[in-house]
Amino acid sequence: MTLRLRASPSKSKSVPTAASVAAALRLEALRDALLPTVDLLKRRRAAEIPPARIDEYVTLNWLEWNGGSLRLTITGDNICRQLKGRGPIGVEPSAEDAEL
Repeated sequence: MTLRLRASPSKSKSVPTAASVAAALRLEALRDALLPTVDLLKRRRAAEIPPARIDEYVTLNWLEWNGGSLRLTITGDNICRQLKGRGPIGVEPSAEDAEL
């Protein structure tokens, strides 16, 4: 038996909803705040990270609780690597940044 997938008809223009725009903006804000958050974790200053932000990072699987401490997940580490690679054009991340 062979299954064939049919492409569903798509609308020529899809308009994003207010909720999807707000979610995309929030995700971008969390992404932008991730490197400073990781810096606070490295300096053992997790108390300075807003609890709501921690909850969002845990929900996104970017951070996880480990024995009462927060740490980056593999996903969070990958996001950090992407962020470090998106710096100014022609500027390589420093050796210090590569240590994350």
